[in-house]
Amino acid sequence: MNRTLKEATVRRYHHGRHDELRSHLALFLDAYNYARRLKTPKGLTLYEFIWRSWATEPHWFTADLHHQMPGPNI
Repeated sequence: MNRTLKEATVRRYHHGRHDELRSHLALFLDAYNYARRLKTPKGLTLYEFIWRSWATEPHWFTADLHHQMPGPNI
């Protein structure tokens, strides 16, 4: 994915400022996630794949909000 992002942004276009790069990156990610159909998840977009996965296997998407990350051992 890093190579895909790099080729679609900094290798193809010159961005004069960081905010131009951020804007272009946001547009690219929207198109990639919501429009591009991929081979691996059965020809679905990433959004469609995640939505269908959630509908059939909602337990994959639950989070333990009370879980705490272990702190440093001091």
